[in-house]
Amino acid sequence: MTTSLRIAFLPLTDAAVLAVARERGFAEEEGLSLDLIRSTSWATLRDRLVYGQVHAAQMLAPLAVAVTLGLSQQPAALAAPYKLGVNGNMLVMASDFAAALDPDTGRRLSDPLGTAHDFAAAIGLWRRKPVIGVVHRFSSHSLMLRYWLASAGIDPDRDVVLRVLPPSLTVEAMRAGEIDGFIAGEPWGSAAVEEGLAETVAIGERIWQRGVEKVLAFRTPWLEENPDIVDRLLRALIRSASWCDDPANHDALAQLLSDPRYVDQPADLIARAMSGQIVVRQGEAPIASPDFLLFSREATPFPWRSQALWIYSQFVRWNMVEHGPEVLAKAGAVFRPDIFRRALADADVPMPGANMKVEGALGLPLAVGSRKGGLTLGPDRFFDGRVFDPERMEDYLTNFVSPL
Repeated sequence: MTTSLRIAFLPLTDAAVLAVARERGFAEEEGLSLDLIRSTSWATLRDRLVYGQVHAAQMLAPLAVAVTLGLSQQPAALAAPYKLGVNGNMLVMASDFAAALDPDTGRRLSDPLGTAHDFAAAIGLWRRKPVIGVVHRFSSHSLMLRYWLASAGIDPDRDVVLRVLPPSLTVEAMRAGEIDGFIAGEPWGSAAVEEGLAETVAIGERIWQRGVEKVLAFRTPWLEENPDIVDRLLRALIRSASWCDDPANHDALAQLLSDPRYVDQPADLIARAMSGQIVVRQGEAPIASPDFLLFSREATPFPWRSQALWIYSQFVRWNMVEHGPEVLAKAGAVFRPDIFRRALADADVPMPGANMKVEGALGLPLAVGSRKGGLTLGPDRFFDGRVFDPERMEDYLTNFVSPL
């Protein structure tokens, strides 16, 4: 018997794993029929999941933690046993603003710290506080933007205006002059660059290599009551993710996502993120960033609890939550490596032997212990050289006694 699942998503390139699981038959082979519900905003998607209109959702990883902690509405326990991808976002700014940055676009992307200081100088030359669109207060984009701005002494709550708007409306907002730039998942940054509205200023992959992005989130009670369905879905997604990461499939994947049911943008724009060919300025040759967006390799889908705790650390840093042991434990428990291990116990999928790691410690690929075959983790450095040890939370937070 086929089980029907309703899953909410937003029109973004990193919804690929869900789309492919349905369109390429991976879900069907697990006895599942996926009804993918296209949403416009993260707030709408959040409510659809919390109030039971869908069984699961593509979700901003920080939003899953925030919902569980009751930071965006009444607390609702969510569980994230699977990561849908890492990185994949970019910061773009109006060409007039970007004119004050390094004109060497390759150097601009490769030196995020230098670019952050250039950005601070550009704010001083701008006629007002720049208005930067973010897709949600509790998004990886917003946290990475804050982290990056603060490295150059820019207070994101004082020196710029952060305006929340859905990713699919960012380009329209730039066209209307309502914002001066935005940070969002692809293909929306590429769309703004292609239209000549903006230039790429920074990319997520250079701020935090393999930084956490979207997860597959469930209401915790539903997840615990339906282990067989959850396991079948994760098995379908792991096969879908492998298909998505294969360069031989990228053209077909871009064509699929260009369909109005999914992203509804030109396939060539969508393909840029998957191939890591990033166009910084309209008409220029792309710059290679091969790890711009990952779906499968290097244990990308594995829900490291240390990444949920890094998210929590940034909530504390920016006074979004009051630090305490119970809150910390709740935040870390949102990511569920135990469910991931259970679902894929019989699959030929290498997975880490640990549930946490020191984030930002790898400058080079590293072979690690794995319960299934060989596993190499890729570099995961933060651009400023900091490391986050989840076992030393107090020491890490002490570095941010002042948010800057």
